[in-house]
Amino acid sequence: MELRALKHFAEVVRQGSFTAAADALFVTQPTVSKMVQALEEELGAPLLARDEGRRKRGVTPTDAGRLVYARAQEMLATETLLRDDLEALGDLTRGSLTIGVPPLGASLVAPAIAAFHKQWPGVELKLLESGARAVERALREGELDVGICLAPVADDMEGIPICDYPLHLLAPRDGRWRGRTEVRLAELAEEPFLLYGETFQLNETIAQACRTVGFTPRLACRSSQWDLIVTLVECGMGIALLPAHYGERLDRRRFVSIPLTEPEIRWQLVASWRRSAQLSRAARAWVDATRGFFGRAAKGQRPPETSRKAPVE
Repeated sequence: MELRALKHFAEVVRQGSFTAAADALFVTQPTVSKMVQALEEELGAPLLARDEGRRKRGVTPTDAGRLVYARAQEMLATETLLRDDLEALGDLTRGSLTIGVPPLGASLVAPAIAAFHKQWPGVELKLLESGARAVERALREGELDVGICLAPVADDMEGIPICDYPLHLLAPRDGRWRGRTEVRLAELAEEPFLLYGETFQLNETIAQACRTVGFTPRLACRSSQWDLIVTLVECGMGIALLPAHYGERLDRRRFVSIPLTEPEIRWQLVASWRRSAQLSRAARAWVDATRGFFGRAAKGQRPPETSRKAPVE
């Protein structure tokens, strides 16, 4: 059984079509088809259910295909680990590292990524930018080496604290909240909420807190871009709950950023990896570098920042 055939098959499952898999692998579509067909003949079972009527030749794995896909992920991960270790027996001069980064935490993590690249310039860095929920799922499926998740992480994950900030109410400066030094969460029951994209675990954290004080957030809009949410707040579309790290840095002539109470909601990020994962040399180097870079966060101090300037002027 060739690892190359498993790689082609796994990519078809991930992409849901032969054409998209071929594009991702930079090969022709017939090449992918032949590889998958040869694998099916070797294993003696159909691995994909093909729907020839669909324009893009969509496919889904059969029961046998799902089993082979799971094992293929393990084998391909082991191959990557072996290649990285062989290529860097001495210094970590080569290799690759795939990191999941939620957009809301990108500015906090960027200095650590830049510092890692400066120390290990030969390691190719690949970033998956998605919400914390999607990052955690990708970690479990073996698509990422490491990722930035929202605390608390599950028991099957290891983690290093990155930051711990309270959420603030973000509203236009000239609105009803002007002059307040704190706001009870229950006071927001009638407000339209601007929440984050569906892959953001922070949405559920906010929703659970609201339910504890007797209401469900009234959704006005979702966005995966926190700066767009800030702009929509300024336009009067609704209010947002933003980590203090960001809210306190916005232009006070245009916004108010007010601490929430009863209850206080915390935004805690953790650099995570699977407890059972066989980390590559590059991943182990990232864990060590991250532990040193964000060591102050574990002691309740602010993590390093790139600038104190407000990101939205």
